[in-house]
Formats: sequence, C-alpha cells, structure tokens
Amino acid sequence: MNLEQAKQDLMALQSKMSAYAHAMSLIYYDGVTAAPRGTAANRGHALSVLSEEEYKLATGEQTVALLELLDAHKDELNEKEQRMVYLLLKSIRQMQKIPMAEYVAYQELLVQADDVWHRAKETSDFELFRPLLEQIFETNIRFAGYCAPEKAPYDYWLSEYEDGLNMETCDQFFATVRSRLVPLLQKVAAVPQVDNACLYGHFPAQAQEKLAWQLMKLIGLDLDHCGLTTTEHPFTTSFGSHFDERITTNYQEDNFSSSMFSVIHEGGHALYDMGSDDDLAYTVLDGGVSMGIHESQSRFYENLLGRSRPFVERVFPLLQDAFPEQLKNYTAEDVYKAINRAEPSLIRTESDQVTYCLHVMVRYELEKQVMAGRLAVKDLPQAWNRLYKEYLGVDVPDDRHGVLQDSHWSGGSIGYFPSYALGSAYGAQLLKKMRETVDVDDCLRRGDFGPINQWNREHIWKYGSLYKPGRLLEMALGEPFDPNVYLDYLEEKCRDVYGI
Repeated sequence: MNLEQAKQDLMALQSKMSAYAHAMSLIYYDGVTAAPRGTAANRGHALSVLSEEEYKLATGEQTVALLELLDAHKDELNEKEQRMVYLLLKSIRQMQKIPMAEYVAYQELLVQADDVWHRAKETSDFELFRPLLEQIFETNIRFAGYCAPEKAPYDYWLSEYEDGLNMETCDQFFATVRSRLVPLLQKVAAVPQVDNACLYGHFPAQAQEKLAWQLMKLIGLDLDHCGLTTTEHPFTTSFGSHFDERITTNYQEDNFSSSMFSVIHEGGHALYDMGSDDDLAYTVLDGGVSMGIHESQSRFYENLLGRSRPFVERVFPLLQDAFPEQLKNYTAEDVYKAINRAEPSLIRTESDQVTYCLHVMVRYELEKQVMAGRLAVKDLPQAWNRLYKEYLGVDVPDDRHGVLQDSHWSGGSIGYFPSYALGSAYGAQLLKKMRETVDVDDCLRRGDFGPINQWNREHIWKYGSLYKPGRLLEMALGEPFDPNVYLDYLEEKCRDVYGI
C-alpha cells in the first residue's frame, strides 16, 4: 500500500468510527431523555452488538497494520495526520489490552446502571444502585490495570479525562484552592447574607423553555445544528460530528435560575464542540480535547459571563417577559446579587462559584479512596455525608440529595469530577487574557457574543483535539496556568457582592 492510499484509508476508518459513535450516542441519548422506563435491556442489547463491532473495527489486523504503517512514515504526514494516528494508536493499544468480552459486558453494565441510578435517585435508595456501582468501580480498576499497570488506577483515569493529570497535581491544585476559599467563605459568613428571594416562586416550565431557546440564541448557538430537551441530569452530546449537537436541561418550577444556568453551561460545551474547524469533522480531532478544557468553556459561559452584571442587565428584560408577575418587584441588580450569593449547599450543579470547588473536592477524595481500596462502595453514603459536613458544614438529609445526586458514576465517569474545578480555573485565566483585546463587558451589555465567541474560536475551539490540553492552554494564554487568577476573581466577586 502506498502512503497516499493509506492516508485515504485513515480518513475512511475515522468516518466509519464516527458513524458507530453517532449510533451509540443516539441510543444513549434516547435512554436518558425519551425512552420508556422498561427499555433498558433492549438498548443494552443494541449497544453490546455495536460495541463489539466497534471493538473489532478498532483492534482488527487491518486497522492496526494501517496505523503502524502511517506511524512508521509519520515524518511524511502533516500535523493533523500525525495527531490522528497518535490518538488512534493510543486508543487501540489500550483497547487491545482489554478482553473484548469484558469491554462489551461493560457497555451493557453502564446501560443497566444508568437505568437503575434513575430509579434509585427517585426513591433515595442507594442500596438499589450499590451492586452496579461496585461493578463499575471494580471494572475501572481492572481496566486501568490492563492498560497502565505501572500507574495507580486513579492516576490512569484522571489522565484519560485530562491528559497528564494525576493525583499529585490534583492534590496541589486543591490545596491551593482550599487555602484561599476557606478564609473567603469565613468572611462571607461574617456579613449579612444577600437576598435571593427573587429566584424562587412559581415559574412554569413552558415559560422556562421559551427562555432557554432565547438564551441559546443569545450566546450564539446555531439552532439549526443544536437541539434542546430535558433529562434528570443535564448534559451535552455530539452525534458523530460537530454538525449535530444536543444539550439537555431540567426545569425546576420553583427556581428559574437552575435551568437558566444549566442551559448556558451546556451551551458553552456545545459552542466548543461546534466551533471545531470543518475539516476535522468525522475524525478523532473533531470536538474538545479534554474535559478540563471543555469545562473551561461551559463554566466560562455559565459563570464568568452568565453571572456578570452586564449580562444580567442584558437578559433581565427577557426574564421580566418570561415571568412578569414573579419579577415585577425586582431589579436586574437584585437578580445579579441573588445569583452570586455565596452559601454552602447540598447540590453541586446548583452551588455558587465560591463553594463549587468544595463540592468537587468531596467527589475527588471519595473516588481516590475507593480506587485505592481504602473505602468500600457500601460506605460511600456515610463518607459522603461526613465530608459534606466537614467541607461545607451542611447536613445531607438523604441519598437523593447526597451520594446519588450526580449521574457520572452510573456512566462510568470516574476521574471526571476534577475537570470541573480545573476548568473553572482555566476559564478565569482565559477571560483575563481575552479582556486584553475584547471589551467583554460592552459585548455583554449589547448582547453581542460575536467578538467573545470569535476569540474563543480562534484560540480554543477551532483546534478540536489537535493539541494536548496543556499546550493548547499555554498557546491561548501566552503564559503558564495559574489557579490564583481564578481565586483572585472569586475574591473580587465577593467584594463586589458583599463589600468585603
């Protein structure tokens, strides 16, 4: 086979892989949005067949020979082709180490686990979910041993979500964050709390849905290629390429801000995926490079922009139009202060910016202990409740509001949570850099996200997965990552809201 033919075969291989990913994503998406409750076994069957075919395609002799040929001639490939071959070989070499029967069985397990998690959360019954969660943790530990026996299992999975990340780096990062967050929270606790009554009342789901579509359009999402629906735990997914993106939300009729910021958060994920250069479509380079960079974008839009005073002033007329009676006695400033109230709470997705990282730290510590064999899955609820009391000073009333609140473990995403905190810190430093050339506040006041999105597209989005996250971040920032920029931002926000 000559090199040009091999390059064509490389693109054809990735196109076929993206089609499998499309089909499997659709099945998952259906399962967590619209599928009847009793259909999990049917989806599990379909996914087991597709995942077996995907495994055979990825690890087959023809695929391996193709990639090894291209790797042997990598000096003759362009930058994008080299990265494609590297990522595919890395994935395949890892997959080859996992027996196919175990790989397929795990896909079926995750379908069943997601179904049971939904029921367990509804009834606040951790014991219903426990046997499946034990299998998920055991499988992740076993797979890590297959793929990287030289590493601690948790280090392997942390690096899978954020290339190069490990427990040592996480420990240092969280130690820095906690050293400044704890005193900041103490200062907040010592002054009168801001009023957030404007966020609560009765806000019909239909009005919230109309607002959601307005917000999606405002932040610059292409509504011809991005859909919206509801689910228990909001998420964003791509169907095979950046041309088809779906975000989800959950309408709580007693608090409009929950869905509002969920939509903006998931919209940030969608903007990132959809911002990949078109020539990356149907390749392994299409879409975000890591969950840390992905969360930098989602939390950039949700918090750094969405909770800013200029943005609130811009969207307040939309809020008044959606909820005229509920907000008739309030101002934009009332809403701004309410959504920036800093107060320890139970639910991560609804927590404020100041306490958010503490929620993540709870999950990080628990995952680290279970993956090291120092904590049994059966003891997770008790350990969860203890850490929430220690870190946030709150009492957890039941498992629904505690250990069962997140969907991540039911989907096998162990090692994902630190990406949320890292992404928050990445985003703050990206905003600081953006402000050097973009009048962000003026854009927000005018409701013109064009310059903001163009900066992100040029510095982050268009590259997809072409560069490792660390390199991409330094290219965008022009300097090393520094979590203190994020902590400076939080302190400034508290000074503005609380006068401290």
